[in-house]
Amino acid sequence: MSRPETDLAAALATDTPIPRDAEGPVFAEPWQAQAFALTVALLNKGVFSADEWAQALGAEIREAVANGGCRDGSDYYERWCEALEHLLIAKGLTSHDGIDALAASWARAAEATPHGKPILLANDPQQG
Repeated sequence: MSRPETDLAAALATDTPIPRDAEGPVFAEPWQAQAFALTVALLNKGVFSADEWAQALGAEIREAVANGGCRDGSDYYERWCEALEHLLIAKGLTSHDGIDALAASWARAAEATPHGKPILLANDPQQG
């Protein structure tokens, strides 16, 4: 039996549009690496399988391309996050409303955080 990260590597075969170099995936922004790491951690915990992930990500990419999205892979990690959101919703682990509420809380926290300080959810003025 193969390890989940090996399964993920197989699911992200070289013919996928993931930005990569000879050593593996490359990330233009820290959030991209964090999204990648979160997905690998959830996969390793058995929240979803590599096949489920590959199907979810493939569906997001196909939909984006069909709707005129980027064909050069520049929006790859946006599709990655969409796939992760939809897969977690399908698994019953969150909801659209839950994701929207958390995003709004992070936005409020960011606005309330002084420049140069870390953004923490505790900085959201609406947190109780």
